[in-house]
Amino acid sequence: MPDGSSTSHLYKPKLLTTLREGYSVDAFRHDLVAAITVAIVALPLSMAIAVASGVSPERGIYTAVIGGFFVSALGGSRYQIGGPAGAFIVLVAATVAQFGIEGLLLTVAVSGLLLMLGGMLRLGSLIRHIPHAVTVGFTCGIAITILASQLKDLGGLTLSGAEPGHLLPKLAALAHALPTLNWAALGIGCAAVALIFTLERTRPTWPGMLIAVVAASLCAALLPFPVQTIGERFGALPGGLPMPQLLPFSRDLFWNILPAALSFTLLGGVESLLSAKVADGMTARKHRSNMELVAQGFANVASAIFGGISVTGTIARTATNIRAGARSPLSGIMHAAILLLFLLVAAPLAAYVPLCALAAVLVVVCWNMAEKTAFVQLLKNWRGAAVLLTTFGLTLIEDLTVGIISGCALAMLFATPALLRKVRA
Repeated sequence: MPDGSSTSHLYKPKLLTTLREGYSVDAFRHDLVAAITVAIVALPLSMAIAVASGVSPERGIYTAVIGGFFVSALGGSRYQIGGPAGAFIVLVAATVAQFGIEGLLLTVAVSGLLLMLGGMLRLGSLIRHIPHAVTVGFTCGIAITILASQLKDLGGLTLSGAEPGHLLPKLAALAHALPTLNWAALGIGCAAVALIFTLERTRPTWPGMLIAVVAASLCAALLPFPVQTIGERFGALPGGLPMPQLLPFSRDLFWNILPAALSFTLLGGVESLLSAKVADGMTARKHRSNMELVAQGFANVASAIFGGISVTGTIARTATNIRAGARSPLSGIMHAAILLLFLLVAAPLAAYVPLCALAAVLVVVCWNMAEKTAFVQLLKNWRGAAVLLTTFGLTLIEDLTVGIISGCALAMLFATPALLRKVRA
């Protein structure tokens, strides 16, 4: 079977290619097992990302269902799993705080249109060449920012006002709220973190995150612990998808959200193509980067219409899909269907999930997403270290967009002399 290199330039979904090659019962069985495995991982993670982003948990599941379906159905990778991603938490939370949920949905839709445009202009190959030091820098910066955003729910803290968005004011506000620490929430949250890490090490094939969330929910329900749950903060989850709706639009709102939409587009393009590239490395195949951008864009527009948040390719869930034996994009489509089935059948159970347990899930995600070994290795070369620390520092202090642009600009500055020498030669 060819590795896909000869067709990587095509605007053709991988689903059509795999079905044309022939789809067997054995392939379906492997895809179904992979879909169930990924859905078990995606369920608690989607709710946790939504809550951390400042929206209700069902919006995370809407995103995984709608976004997961279209990323797999239209995408340029056989194995990519789409859905809400931890990397977007800071951007989504800031957008919701500034423009409300309607502004967020318009931002997601506009970023989707921009991603589609980027794919049509064949920008996929350019995004894939963002320097490694930049990707490591902003990934580690995002991990620390997300971790800080979870300390409130992990410790059951009560703030005197709204939680600040920037890192240093946030840490100061959390420190000021330490007298309100809920020891029960902290104990359940830390136990959930320990259980997930233990299962990852000793039983890597088990759904550690789901097991920890279920165990924490049982503790909160059966023991007299004053721990806040999803139901107490958000109420019961709806028993299905909402009807698609036209997005609110005005010229003023569009121009106001455009900078945020550009940030969503940049991060979405980078994250999705990095995830597809990881899948290529695990399977010795090659994705269609421009088709992938078009699919990601369509998935974001559809997610917004159904009330979801931003969609991107997710490295952890894509890798889980591959390790579980996926053979085609149908595994991603079936994973979306399984999550929809949960909404239809078992949504009321989510009301018993403690918020500290969802925070624990994201603490583990932060630890796993931070490329710690690569960070240390890049510090050994002064140019790589300069690009890395510039991206990392500005992502923490300012925001993701400033960090990526500054890191890329510095990397380009370092690369200019070598390029000039090649041109002269």
